[in-house]
This record gives sequence, structure tokens and C-alpha cells, in this order.
Amino acid sequence: MATLPSLNALRAFEATARLGSVSAAAEELHVTHGAVSRQLRTLGEHFGVELFEKAGRGLVPTSHGRLLYPAVGEAFSRLSEGCSALTRHLDEAPFTLACPGSLLARWLIPRLDRLNADLPELRLRVVSSENELDPRREDVDATLRFAAPPWFDDMPVFELMSERIVAVATPAIWTTAAKGSARAMLERLTLLDTASRPQAWPQWAAAMGVDDATLADARARGRSFEHLYYLLEAALAGLGVAIAPELLVASELHQGRLMAPWPAIETDASLGLWLAPGIDTRRGERLAEWLRRELTGVQR
Repeated sequence: MATLPSLNALRAFEATARLGSVSAAAEELHVTHGAVSRQLRTLGEHFGVELFEKAGRGLVPTSHGRLLYPAVGEAFSRLSEGCSALTRHLDEAPFTLACPGSLLARWLIPRLDRLNADLPELRLRVVSSENELDPRREDVDATLRFAAPPWFDDMPVFELMSERIVAVATPAIWTTAAKGSARAMLERLTLLDTASRPQAWPQWAAAMGVDDATLADARARGRSFEHLYYLLEAALAGLGVAIAPELLVASELHQGRLMAPWPAIETDASLGLWLAPGIDTRRGERLAEWLRRELTGVQR
């Protein structure tokens, strides 16, 4: 089989033959006049013949060029049609986003109407999971979750914000039990814990200067819940003090339903949008940009 010439050279040939001008071809292809001229020269050298001749101020194909043009023109037309068909399919297909139930219920759902109005082309479909979300799930296009490095090398990840965690409880509990040091608080209050985030209390305690033994005693006396969503509901019910991402309790803190006497601390995790391998990154970029704007509004 004969070796095919450069695809760029053929593209320059097709545009020049169709438009009758190197300058016009360069403008359409978003390259310089010189770049098109070099591609045409390369193509002529490949075949060993002249493919264009001058006609007034423009160029027309020679007999050899006229023989080549129909096949090249049809090939690029078919390529354009195929690419357009795939683009339409990708744009029209629903974009499935996986999200932990707590993040979905407390932050994303109140914003879904605005998200769908701002990005209708996404045709967003949201699915939740109470288990650890695997960003490689075949049935989703992207995953929104808090996670710490290392991350998969072959997956695009849009980092949206650093995770900050905070100890929260109802005003009634804090009024009588939150006076004094963080250690004294842990010794007096019922600690609410969750199996899905076992590292949260140790991170907070270390930042507050609380020793491991005090934390261990508090956790032994406390109550444990399977998922973060249930943990926060327990805190709102006044069952004790919970530890949670500040983002997920921002509304309750603003309303005064929960209080946080101590400042939030930053962890090594981030809220990120993980795109599944092979997913069109343009749709993910649009969603990530929208999420960043929303998160910036929350932080102000």
C-alpha cells in the first residue's frame, strides 16, 4: 500500500483547491500563509508533480490536482460529518454526576434548579451513594466528592476548594458545655462519630492540641453513625457534638441551628470533580466552572 501523505498537507490542499487562494485557506485553517505554502510544497514533493497553477491572483488545481481533489474533498467532508455527529451525540447525552448523599442533600440539591437553568446543555442526571464513591464507575461521567491525594494519574480532576472541617452542635449544648478548652469540651460532651470519616475527629483534635488518650475516651463514650448524613441529623437533634465539612453545615450555622465555637481547620483533602476516563472534558470544565462560582459565593 502506498504511503499516505501528511494529513495536514492534504487539509491544506483541500482548503486551497476549494477556496482558490492560499491566504483564504490559511485564514480558514487558522495558520499562517507560509504554513499552508509549506504543506502544499510537501504534498507536491510527495507525488513528484505540481498540484496548482496560477490563475489571475489565485490558484487552481492542475490536471493532477483535479484528479486528487474529489477524493480528498469527500474524505474531509465525511470526517467533518462524523465529528459533528459524535459531538451532537455527546452534547445531547445526559451527563451523569455521582455524589455522596450528604453532599447531595445539604449542598447540591438546593442549587439544582439554578444549575440546570445555567447549564441546560448538560442534561444533568445526579445519582447518590451512601458508600465510598468510586470515580471509575462505568455508569457515571463524573464524581463530586471530598478526597485527599494521591489521585489516579489517568483521570482529570478539577480541584474546587480545600476541605475545612468544624465541630458543631446545637446552641443549647454549647451554652452549657463548650466553655473552656477543646479538651474540656470532649470530656463533657457526647461525641458523634461516623464510620465513613474516621480521620475527621483525630485531625480536628490534633489541630486543637488534644491528646490521643482524651480523644479515645471521648469516642468510646460517644455514638457512631454509618454515614455523615445521619451524623448531622443527630447533631441537629441535640444528641451531641459532630465533626463535619464546613460546607455541609454552612446553612445551619448561618441560621443559628448549629454553632461552632472553635474555628474550622483545613485538612489535606479537597472537594473535586473527577471525570471518568475518556469523558469529554469540555462538559466537565463547564460544570467545574459553575461549581467554583457557587462555592466562591458560599465562602464570601
